[in-house]
Amino acid sequence: METALLRSFSSIIPESPVSLTHFLAATVLIIVVLCFTSRSKSTYLIDFTCYRPPESLRIAKESYIEHIEMSKLYDKETYSFQVKVLERSGIGDESCMPIALHELPPHSSLHAARKETEMVLFSVVKDLLSKHKINPKSIDILVSNCSLFCPTPSITSMVINKFGFRSNIKSVNLSGMGCSAGILSISLAKDLLKVHQNSLALVLSMEAVTPNGYMGTKKSMLLPNLLFRMGGAAILLSSRKRDKRIAKYELQHIVRTHIGSDDEAYQSVFQQLDEAGHVGVSLSRALIPVATNALRTNISKLGPLVLPYSEQLRYVWSIIHKKVLLLPSQKKIYAPNFNRALQHFCIHAGGRAVIDGIVDSLRLDKEDGEASRMTLHRFGNTSSSSIWYELCYLEAKGRMKKGNQVWQIAFGSGFKCNSAIWKCISDIDPTERNAWSDRTYLYPIDEVPKF
Repeated sequence: METALLRSFSSIIPESPVSLTHFLAATVLIIVVLCFTSRSKSTYLIDFTCYRPPESLRIAKESYIEHIEMSKLYDKETYSFQVKVLERSGIGDESCMPIALHELPPHSSLHAARKETEMVLFSVVKDLLSKHKINPKSIDILVSNCSLFCPTPSITSMVINKFGFRSNIKSVNLSGMGCSAGILSISLAKDLLKVHQNSLALVLSMEAVTPNGYMGTKKSMLLPNLLFRMGGAAILLSSRKRDKRIAKYELQHIVRTHIGSDDEAYQSVFQQLDEAGHVGVSLSRALIPVATNALRTNISKLGPLVLPYSEQLRYVWSIIHKKVLLLPSQKKIYAPNFNRALQHFCIHAGGRAVIDGIVDSLRLDKEDGEASRMTLHRFGNTSSSSIWYELCYLEAKGRMKKGNQVWQIAFGSGFKCNSAIWKCISDIDPTERNAWSDRTYLYPIDEVPKF
């Protein structure tokens, strides 16, 4: 019996020591390769939640104008300028401001700013985790972004303290990154999920409006006062294969562009002091051309990743005609048709001019800019979270279908243009409660006339 077993075993194990070493090395190599290939390289978006402020914080245009008049800070010319901007802004009467800015004079203290941040982020985190019955201690990675409010302890620490995340959570707080920071946070979370496999990441995007009200009279620095409103979003990401069945989207591409080496681009959105010593953010007249240039650079990298070969060839051929062959018939370089590859577009709701400019530059249909325009109308410019309100709008209107791809485009100070492409991998229920649920039937509204 023992002899038979020994013969059977010796037939499996190589006879020579060298062969045995080769056998074990090959076995280890196979195991390593199998483990590596079985690791999920995908980033799944399980779900996201956008903050819907209480109606008591709404500020209609008439109320805002009255507020400006009662403050007695502005001369007739500056007052008229602000009224004209509000009327042309594309922002409706349902956007909201934090309670501190409803007061006269505005109460922009550190305490008030912290309260606004807690109100927004605690609400969206609680909604998202409770909806999916997720224990806060199961979150492995926490990333937050808020450009101009950077308290100590950090915003991520505020959330960790409130919800009791575990002590070894990987947390990062981004500041000073502007309105494009939402996609930057997704990019960072994606990279961390690659390193820390089989993990859950929570991304928080917002801008605190309370501490950033400009109290001076310089027109270029008054624009943020008129356009920005409160809002925020929480996004739950996963690198776990088992979460694919419950995820809404899968991340396809992220393309980041930074043209800050150009002085004009660098200074187009700039925090500074005015002549009277008031701190504010200045938006220069070059902002729209700078944004267009940043987008052009961004899509030169994104195009080859998403466009069909036919569109790429037409683009290359038009360049050859215009710049190589110098044919007079080729007046413009062909603008690729992104509708051939993508079904939906979420353009940062930075303002009416930004949305219109991008829609025109990309030769998109009017409906392609609808989510951005309606988000601007109802919620105003909520900075980095605006692209999530837009995606929320598409879901609430029942337009997002399984297999569709959506392009999120964000712009921010620096100057930056960032793109994210998501693929819908589940059937989206348009009746699911979200930030648009109570008003879906009212939209889209007619365009506000241009003056």
